[in-house]
Amino acid sequence: MPISAGDVIQPAFQHAKQMLLGPFRFGQWVRLAFVGLLAGEMSSFGGCNFSWPADTQNQGSPQPPRGDFPALFTHHSARFAGLVVALIAVTIVLLVVFTYISSVMQFVLFDSVVARECHVRRGWTRRTQPGFRLFLWRLLFMLAVLAVLLIVIGVPAACAYAAGWFTHAGEHVPGLVLGGLVLFLILFALIVFAAVVGVLTKDFVVPPMALENCSVMEGWRRLWPGLRGESGSYAAYLGIKIGLTIAATIVFGIGAVIALVVLLFIFGGVGGLGLLGGHAAGWNWNPYTISAAVIFGLMALVVLLFAIALICVPIIVFFPAYAIYFFAPRYSPLASLLWPEPPAPGATGEPAPAPV
Repeated sequence: MPISAGDVIQPAFQHAKQMLLGPFRFGQWVRLAFVGLLAGEMSSFGGCNFSWPADTQNQGSPQPPRGDFPALFTHHSARFAGLVVALIAVTIVLLVVFTYISSVMQFVLFDSVVARECHVRRGWTRRTQPGFRLFLWRLLFMLAVLAVLLIVIGVPAACAYAAGWFTHAGEHVPGLVLGGLVLFLILFALIVFAAVVGVLTKDFVVPPMALENCSVMEGWRRLWPGLRGESGSYAAYLGIKIGLTIAATIVFGIGAVIALVVLLFIFGGVGGLGLLGGHAAGWNWNPYTISAAVIFGLMALVVLLFAIALICVPIIVFFPAYAIYFFAPRYSPLASLLWPEPPAPGATGEPAPAPV
């Protein structure tokens, strides 16, 4: 008999506690932080203006004003245009790469929580095939959501523009307000739908993909009858998970904020020293120094995220355990892993008890 979403909180908590503290192993804690960060389970600095050095040999030629970023972009527009294009291309590539890594790491995290042991390299080797299937499905789903967004927002906006609503906005205030409200509600509903599909896929489609090597669509085909037959239970699961997420964010957010402040102070100090050293050496803001600053910022961001992941390892373990304990009574292959049958008498070489 499947148990309710509220009844599995305690066994999921005990599972996470035993995995993390029975006994405590720092190496496993670090590996779980690494896997959770890459799996996506986690769900400003003050500026300093550089002065342009005076050009004593070309006093008559126009020079960018000191520390004037708009003039800097004007005088190096071609370089900055190329830099922007390169950053956009790199962002897209990184998004695709991270989506693939996250897809594989979802299976590594699932295996780790079920087995109570985290083995990154071994898990990656085992789960590249189902991870690639999940990766392709995620890309197609993101493209589908993006296409719907473009249609929902782009078509009405184009029609309003063609009708002159934007050119003479003062004459069409009621229509613009009403249209904006409708578009906002549609956009909100689409975002909620995409989020629910993503959570259900991660929590209840990944297990059959991992244990039976099925596709994402086959996993959804198997999940759908359960969703229809126990819609209330699954809705309660999602509601409780939202509540637990809020509570966990408040509890662990305090430690994350403390770590964030400490690391920001450290990186801010290093960055400030770098800026002062660059200023003393006569460095200027140009595409190269800006690129170096961006790289330093990305490195600092990675360190910050990993530090937060280390603090949030209990969350990284608990929520997959919560999904597993909710789904196991509804999916027998997973239940057999969590609650294996005791060996039959004589199966371990011991003689079976004599009949009375």
